[in-house]
Amino acid sequence: MRMGSDAGHSEITQSSRFLVTCLIGVVVLGVSVGFYLGFPLRSLGIRGRKKKPIRVYMDGCFDMMHYGHCNALRQARALGDQLVVGVVSDAEIIANKGPPVTPLHERMLMVSAVKWVDEVIPDAPYAITEDFMKKLFDEYKIDYIIHGDDPCILPDGTDAYALAKKAGRYKQIKRTEGVSSTDIVGRMLLCVRERSISDSNNHSSLQRQFSHGHSQKFEDGGSGSGTRISHFLPTSRRIVQFSNGKGPGPDARIVYIDGAFDLFHAGHVEILRLARGLGDFLLVGIHTDQTVSANRGAHRPIMNLHERSLSVLACRYVDEVIIGAPWEVSKDMITTFDISLVVHGTVAEDADFQKEKHNPYAVPISMGIYKLLESPLDITTTTIIRRIVANHESYQKRNEKKVESERRYYEDKTYVSGD
Repeated sequence: MRMGSDAGHSEITQSSRFLVTCLIGVVVLGVSVGFYLGFPLRSLGIRGRKKKPIRVYMDGCFDMMHYGHCNALRQARALGDQLVVGVVSDAEIIANKGPPVTPLHERMLMVSAVKWVDEVIPDAPYAITEDFMKKLFDEYKIDYIIHGDDPCILPDGTDAYALAKKAGRYKQIKRTEGVSSTDIVGRMLLCVRERSISDSNNHSSLQRQFSHGHSQKFEDGGSGSGTRISHFLPTSRRIVQFSNGKGPGPDARIVYIDGAFDLFHAGHVEILRLARGLGDFLLVGIHTDQTVSANRGAHRPIMNLHERSLSVLACRYVDEVIIGAPWEVSKDMITTFDISLVVHGTVAEDADFQKEKHNPYAVPISMGIYKLLESPLDITTTTIIRRIVANHESYQKRNEKKVESERRYYEDKTYVSGD
C-alpha cells in the first residue's frame, strides 16, 4: 500500500509541475506578445512602470538677460527633469519695477533659447497668486516652484513666494554672483554720465572698469546710478557647467560665426539659430575686450570677455566657443577647427567691414566658404544702449529703488550650498 501511495503521490507531483510549467509558459508568452504588440507592462500587472518626470517652475522678468539668469535656469533644471519658465508680462514689470528694457517678445526669444529650458509660459504674474499656483499644479503638473536665495519683495512688502513656501512646494537655488540686470543698467548709466563729464583720455580706464565688472565709485559708496557694481569671479568650473562637453563628429559640417556678443540679446539669438541651421556644429568666436574696444569705441564692451562667453555658451544653438577669438579669420584657423562655412549677419555693429582695408573675412571669401546671412531682427548692442539712454531718468529711478535691497542682500549674505 505504501508503495502504491508513493507512486500516486509521484504522479500528482509530476502533474503539478507540468501544470506550473504550462502556466509559466503562458505568462512568458503573454509578456512577449505584449512587448511585440506594444502593450504597456502595467496593463499586465507587472512591475516596470515609468517614473513620472519631476517638473519644476521658475519665473522672472528676464530683462537684459545675462549669464546670471542662465545659471539660475541651469540650477533650477538640475532640481527636476523638466523646466517650465514663466516670463513676466510688460505690464506687470512696469507696475512692480518700472519700464523693461526689452519687450516681452524679445524676452521670450531669449528664454526659449536657453538650453536648460523645456517650456515657456508668457505673461506670467510677478507674484505667485493662489489662482496661478493652482494652475501651475493642476494644468502644468508642476512639482516645485524655484527661486534664488535673494529675496523677492513686492511693493507692499510681502514675499512674492510666500504661498509656494506655505504649500511646501518651494525650493531655493544660489544666486549667481557678480551680475544683475540692475548692475548692467548701472554700468551703462555710469557710461553715459562719465562720457558727458570727462574727456576721451579717461574713457579707456572706464572701459577697463566695466570689463572687470566693477566701478571704484560704487565700491567706495559713491552715488552714481544707485546700484553696487559687483565683481565677476570667473571659474573653470562655471565654464564646464555651461559647456556641452562634446566636440564635432568626424564628418560634421562646422559653421563659424564671430563677434563681440555684448549685452547678449534677441538679435544675437536669432542669427545664431540661422547659423546653426546651416551645419551640424556651430563654433562661435568671442572677441577680446581689447579687440572690441579698438573697433567699437573705448566704452565698449559693457560685459567682459568671460561674461560674454557664458551668455553665448548658454544658448541652445551654440556647440562651442573660442574665448578670445582673433579679429581676422585666417587660413590656419579654418584648418585647425576644420571650418566648412564662415557666416556673418547683415545687421551688425561692423556692417561696413568689407569696405575696410583689412577685411577680417578676406580669407574665407577667397576660399568660397563665406556666407552673409539676412538677420531676422534689426537689433544690435547699440540698440539696447540707446533704449537705456532714451529712458535714462526712468532707469535711474528704478535702480535707486533697488539699491537698498541690493545693499541688504550683500550685508546679510550667507553661504548657500549647491550650484
